[in-house]
Amino acid sequence: MLVHDTTTRRNPSPDSRSDKNSHFNRGLPESGFQREAQNVRQIRHHRAKSCGISHRAYIQLAFAGDDAPARLGYAARIMTEYTSDLLRLLDQRGYIHQVTDAAALDALASKQIVPGYIGFDPTAPSLHVGSLVQIMLLRRMQQSGHKPIVLMGGGTGKIGDPSFKDEARKLMTDEIIASNVASIKTVFEKFLTFGDGPTDAVMVDNADWLDKLEYIPFLRDIGRHFSVNRMLSFDSVKLRLDREQSLSFLEFNYMILQGYDFLELSRRAGCRLQMGGSDQWGNIVNGIELSRRVDGAEVYGVTTPLITTADGGKMGKTMSGAVWLNEDQLPAFDYWQFWRNTDDRDVGRFLRLFTDLPLDEIARLEALEGAEINEAKKILATEATAMCRGREAAEAAAETARKTFEEGTSGDDLPTLAVPAEGMGIVQANTAIGFATSNKEVKRKIEEGAIRVNGEKVSSLDVVVKPGDKISYGQKKHGLIVQG
Repeated sequence: MLVHDTTTRRNPSPDSRSDKNSHFNRGLPESGFQREAQNVRQIRHHRAKSCGISHRAYIQLAFAGDDAPARLGYAARIMTEYTSDLLRLLDQRGYIHQVTDAAALDALASKQIVPGYIGFDPTAPSLHVGSLVQIMLLRRMQQSGHKPIVLMGGGTGKIGDPSFKDEARKLMTDEIIASNVASIKTVFEKFLTFGDGPTDAVMVDNADWLDKLEYIPFLRDIGRHFSVNRMLSFDSVKLRLDREQSLSFLEFNYMILQGYDFLELSRRAGCRLQMGGSDQWGNIVNGIELSRRVDGAEVYGVTTPLITTADGGKMGKTMSGAVWLNEDQLPAFDYWQFWRNTDDRDVGRFLRLFTDLPLDEIARLEALEGAEINEAKKILATEATAMCRGREAAEAAAETARKTFEEGTSGDDLPTLAVPAEGMGIVQANTAIGFATSNKEVKRKIEEGAIRVNGEKVSSLDVVVKPGDKISYGQKKHGLIVQG
């Protein structure tokens, strides 16, 4: 197993860890560098000793890559020895990729409630599964006795985050942004407890302060703390420029506004922690440094690893499109089915990240082999769906799947398509119900023998489906035709 080195903020080479100008130190507040460097060295020496290997061998192992243990002949899983419930929980479940001043954050979380936030820009009426790990981060904060802050990007959404994007996002009107914010808000109530208590979640919108900024005062008071040279060095910007892709001045300002969000939240809500995906590292570091320079505040950052599937695919995307969290964007059965189709190699990791099952139960489930792993996938699907759509919807989806796939009958929770009494052509029906995005795709599936009506393979494009029929698109998509 891979040595999981969470002591660094970036991925330095072994020889560069003490270089003050290296990536290891880039972005770290000066006041925390020496303390953090000493902490990192102590942790690594301890880990090496516990594995029975030299410190140098540990360093080589930690930075050699995912297949390093196989190449070097070691089999060790070294967990960071956090003392706080917060970081220990995040580490055990696989959320931690980078931490700024881990020792100081760990100490802070051990002695007091830490308010922490994650921002969500309203680019669509619903978030998708790709955002779920961030929502779960907030849930883990609350579970470990801390205060989650959900920041809606009503202000930053007017620009769009350029991080690792090939082109600028389309600008949205204020009306669309407001509508998206209202729609997105509802999903957080499924994962968090909101209220006025010390660990109750709160939701704020950065439009409350960003919309009121005056340009010249903002440049004088805030802009002067940002180095253009430094901003150009961040991977999120550098990669775009290296590809000779346009980066507008509007987009370039996004990281300044996100940094300012952290400063505002530290003032308004006593926020001490910003979390996000690994692509947000540069933006998080900017906020940490701005808060330190302007207010002398000690604030921290945590990022999660990029969540991909075992085959290298992007989490939250399928051949049929995004896996939306809102019920009105994706039926509960399709949401359940997405999790049921998880690759065998991802089951344990996804159970840790996306469910509340105890770790010992997850260890038992991920150890299952052969056909038995399908039971673990069903549990993953039901638990993940229950959290997002409710227990009743999850159980109904599981029962529909059982009837459809195990009994060969039709469950009540299958997607439906209303057609007139005279019916609808098989090609049009498959696109209308959402199984395919084009007629060409349906025709190809028919040629492959992958489309069935009432269990019978379709071999002609002239087939008409009528109310009462069940259509199947491949092995995993099924729907009912009803009277329109």
